[in-house]
Amino acid sequence: MTAGRLRRLEQTAGQARARAREVQGQADAAWVRHLRVVRELTDRAESGESDAAILRELVAEFEAALRKAESAAEVLRELSDRQEAALERADIDASVLRERGRLLEVELEDARRAGRSLVLLLHWGEPHSIHAGREDAYAYAATRGVPVNTWGPSSNRPASEVNWRLVPFTQDETVKGLRSVAVPAPQGGEGAA
Repeated sequence: MTAGRLRRLEQTAGQARARAREVQGQADAAWVRHLRVVRELTDRAESGESDAAILRELVAEFEAALRKAESAAEVLRELSDRQEAALERADIDASVLRERGRLLEVELEDARRAGRSLVLLLHWGEPHSIHAGREDAYAYAATRGVPVNTWGPSSNRPASEVNWRLVPFTQDETVKGLRSVAVPAPQGGEGAA
């Protein structure tokens, strides 16, 4: 080997080492960039997983709230249906009561014209039913288990202390309403509203 060749080899080796250092520098820079990208992607993935977990929790909470709301809505629908049915029954009851009231007014007017009274049947002092006469009231009370032969004169005890009591009444124009037959009609303007 000659000295010239050795110099050329040393020069080539030096160039190769310089090139190797340059390539190593580029490789190191590429590795750092790679690590930075991997770190950023890892951070994004972790953030995405965290966000996804939070979203899953929120979705679960919303689904639970929706189930509760649907359940509450069903309960409200059932209550509304019941209330509507109750209102329909109340309307029917009111119609029946209006008709009964109208019939009672007619019967009262007929009784007043005929000079007779109707009979209110009290049970422990509470109004129970209205009848055209004593016999009708006795017959009705008999269907409730009150023997016909147990009726006697009215006592002085309060009506609330007596099982069954009859109170004859009539419509009285002077008091603008109903009056017990046992109470005398007021004279002139006394008692009128």
